[in-house]
Amino acid sequence: MTNRVREMRDDDVEPVVGLVHELAAYEREPESCRLTAAQLRAALFGPSPALFGHVAEIDGAVVGCALWFLNFSTWEGVHGVWLEDLYVTPARRGHGLGRALLAELAAICVERGYARLEWSVLDWNAPAIGFYRSLGAVGRDEWTTFRLSGDALCALSRPMSQAAGADRASSPTTPASAR
Repeated sequence: MTNRVREMRDDDVEPVVGLVHELAAYEREPESCRLTAAQLRAALFGPSPALFGHVAEIDGAVVGCALWFLNFSTWEGVHGVWLEDLYVTPARRGHGLGRALLAELAAICVERGYARLEWSVLDWNAPAIGFYRSLGAVGRDEWTTFRLSGDALCALSRPMSQAAGADRASSPTTPASAR
């Protein structure tokens, strides 16, 4: 049995979409995952890639993936890596593939001078939490993640009043064409 971790290629997109949907089911939210092959392909291989990926293989079959992107620490003044998804199929766990995927991302961080590798884990996922701690990862229990999406995101994007619109129009980040 030959195990290997490598960068994603275009022909990995379909199997990785399947893995992401498996992960969503494992995380008890299968209906929330709408990722398509076209979306993943564009994010990874389009003109302005927003996402990077690695796969884990056993005997040439893709059985795991790590999807990640760059973030930036204003405190450290350098990039870091945010791991969006790490998944190995249940039947293939215990072969060191999750560790190998994380080790690959750690190597990228070290080689490029990035400050850190970060990710989230559901608080009920005790096996994953134990695994991450065994690698030396530390939970950031004092931080709470917030998310705006759907109606709340749209509502916040609208100015509260004409005055709020005027403030936005004078913002240095507002394009001149929008002022």
